[in-house]
This record gives sequence, C-alpha cells and structure tokens, in this order.
Amino acid sequence: MSATNSNTHTVSVAELGDIPVTVVDQGAGRPFLLLHGGGGPLTVDAFSAQLADESAGRRVLVPIHPGFNATPRPEELGDAPGLARLYVALLETLDLEDVTVVGNSIGGWITAEMAVLGSPRVSGYVILDGVGIDVEDHPIVDFFSLTPAEVAQHSYYDPDRFGLDPSKLPPAVLETLTANRATLSVYGANMADVSLRQRLAGVSAPVLVAWGEADRIADTDYGRAYAAAIPGAEFLLMERAGHLPQIETPEALLEVLTAFAARTASGQSGRSA
Repeated sequence: MSATNSNTHTVSVAELGDIPVTVVDQGAGRPFLLLHGGGGPLTVDAFSAQLADESAGRRVLVPIHPGFNATPRPEELGDAPGLARLYVALLETLDLEDVTVVGNSIGGWITAEMAVLGSPRVSGYVILDGVGIDVEDHPIVDFFSLTPAEVAQHSYYDPDRFGLDPSKLPPAVLETLTANRATLSVYGANMADVSLRQRLAGVSAPVLVAWGEADRIADTDYGRAYAAAIPGAEFLLMERAGHLPQIETPEALLEVLTAFAARTASGQSGRSA
C-alpha cells in the first residue's frame, strides 16, 4: 500500500490572492494531478489509490476543489478558469515536473482550461468525460434537475450496480454530498463556457479525450467534438463505462493513463507542452 498524506498548501494566484488548497498525496514517482468531478473527491478516492502505485513509480495528487468537503472557498474563486489558474500555480508551489493532468467531468473542464493556459511543468492532459464546451445539438444534461436515480441512469453503464441510494447513506455522507452539490452550482451552473471551444484551438500540449460509451450526461458526440476542438488531440471511446470510467472500469482506465503518460513523458513527445 502506498502512503497517503493530506496537506493544505497556500497557493498565491494573481488577482485571487492566497488560497488554501487541501491535497491528498499518495505514492512516489512521476506525478499525476487527478481532478475530481462534481460528485467530489469520493468519485476518485478508490481509483487514485490504484493509480498511486509506488512499484510503478507513480505519485498521485488529488486537490479538493475549494468549497468541496467543507474546505474554505474564497468568494473570488467561482469558476473553472479560476480553478485552472489555481492548479497551474499549485504545480509551481509544489515544484512538480513532467506532470500528467487528469480530470473527470467538471475536473475535465478544469483540465481543458489548464491546457489553454499551458505550463512547462505539464507533459500531457487527459479530459475524461469532461464538460465545459458548448456543442450544438448535443447539450449537457441539466444535472441539477435530476433526481439521484436519474443521475445514476445518466452516469453509469450499469446504474443498478454503481448508482447511490441516498436513503442508505450515513447522514454525514449525505450532508457532504448535498453541500458539494451546492459548491458545484457555483463553479459550473451552466456546465459550459461558450468561449472555451474556440480557445482550445491554441492548445499545443498532448491531449487525450477519453469517453465512456454510455455517458448520458454528455454524449459521445459531445466528446468527439471536444477532441476535434484541440489540435492533435486523441479521442478514445471506453467500453462498458459511462460518465465515471474511474469507477466502472478502473483497470482499463489505468492502462489508458499509463500508456498516455509513457508516450508524453519529457523527451518522449514530439510536441511541446
């Protein structure tokens, strides 16, 4: 088992000030920055432990988006571009190099915004069933209008197996999930920025867009449009997975990320970060 540490770092971001960020840090070796979606850190907890394999030389850092899990969120920080700036600055604060950034759902949106900003500390970006762009005729489902059962139906290839029943959750967990949903509404009320698709044309780093075949939050054509907006981006359809492949098909996702990180490691890629 890899050692797990949780530390709060103070990160200075221009125009936003000093922002405390709690980061769960596991493993040792080449770093992966894993950005969770609107369901909170719970949606990546198990997978991050699998990815953080010390024997394979992987270190996994999972920042908790400020405001999630009762962490403080400054009023100035209220959108995905702001979070992207925060995490680019976090890489500087932690002096990380050759980082693979992986983001799911709204974490994928933040990953895309980080790719737009660019950082010499990042060797590649993985957008995993991300949101954030506007695609005509392929709208993102209005997550906030869905019941928990409908969220499961839209999120999973096998909703009966992986969906959560709120009535069976401990009160403390339910309270955290409810508060996280409120924080998500601050960062991504519309789940899209009409300017992002155009701005992605300026990305020069390697990008992989991976998508669950059964994603009904944002469908596969939405995912293909995401990849098409980024010069040179790869698109990969993941079988037997929905909006959260890290939960439904973690072994397959691990293989995908390992291969992508190997291809894009410093000195391996022909594209500049």
